[in-house]
Amino acid sequence: DSGGARIQEGVHGLAGYAEIFYRNVMASGVVPQISVIMGPCAGGAVYSPALTDFVVMVKDTSQMFVTGPDVVKTVTQEEVTFEELGGASVHASKSGVAHFAAENEEDALFIVQQLLDYLPSNNMEDAPPMGGHQDDPLRQDMELDTIVPDNPNRPYDMKTIIRHLVDDGQFFEVHEHWAMNIIVGFARLGGQSVGIVAQQPAVLAGVLDVEASQKSARFVRFCDAFNIPLVVFEDVPGFMPGLNQEHGGIIRHGAKLLYAFSEATVPKITVIVRKAYGGAYCVMNPRHLGADLVLAWPSAEIAVMGPDGAVNVIFRREIADAEDPAARKAELVA
Repeated sequence: DSGGARIQEGVHGLAGYAEIFYRNVMASGVVPQISVIMGPCAGGAVYSPALTDFVVMVKDTSQMFVTGPDVVKTVTQEEVTFEELGGASVHASKSGVAHFAAENEEDALFIVQQLLDYLPSNNMEDAPPMGGHQDDPLRQDMELDTIVPDNPNRPYDMKTIIRHLVDDGQFFEVHEHWAMNIIVGFARLGGQSVGIVAQQPAVLAGVLDVEASQKSARFVRFCDAFNIPLVVFEDVPGFMPGLNQEHGGIIRHGAKLLYAFSEATVPKITVIVRKAYGGAYCVMNPRHLGADLVLAWPSAEIAVMGPDGAVNVIFRREIADAEDPAARKAELVA
């Protein structure tokens, strides 16, 4: 809760900022760092929470921005409110600065309490196991057979699968409202804290884009730093195409996720639930990047590309020469 540096202190105030930032960086990957923003956080003060692992903001009472509405109006002629510029909802859904948007201050502290349950005290320890869970690790859940649609193009909610598999159906999602085509969060399996990374077929068919790559790569690296095993649920048709993605650096950001999985030394398990196509398959923790175990759901499809795209490339001339190109293509795809 800070309005920025005291102008009267001059460079000494900036030195204080820099020393805090330095300590944030030195502690990164050593102890978990959580920032709770209860009120305005402006100017240089915003960089300390940005350097921490998790940021919790409170709706309607907390804002984060480098320059306030008055400066924005002077420089760009835009008129914006504090909430529009840097409110909790904005940072939780658009910028990705906030991992959680709490309803009030009590809710913010409860979120921190829940989060700490899954984390170790430092990078030399493991997360404490949690006893008392009711689920048998060897249980059979027949409902899992009904979640993935027979039609490979129909969406479904990957969170349903996650909740059926983890202890007591409890999944603590991180960045729930940002880059919603990929899911990250914490859960427990047999009482052991694990990090979950999963595509969300119900949003943009689960494709990987710039924001999804950033979100998941950072989460993977956090889990690796703090000895938290990773479980990946994969259903990815590929990377998002388009000028915005290419110009936004999808190659560079996609490489971050590939690097994060390759570098991670914690136990890594991948479950291919449905689609695993092309370069996106290579990025999502396959055996070739060092996955310790790769499991295939009965509906798994592992290929260079989907059947429709493959037929267009391989049988292009045959389809063009056919009396009924559409019918011939449908026959080849089938």
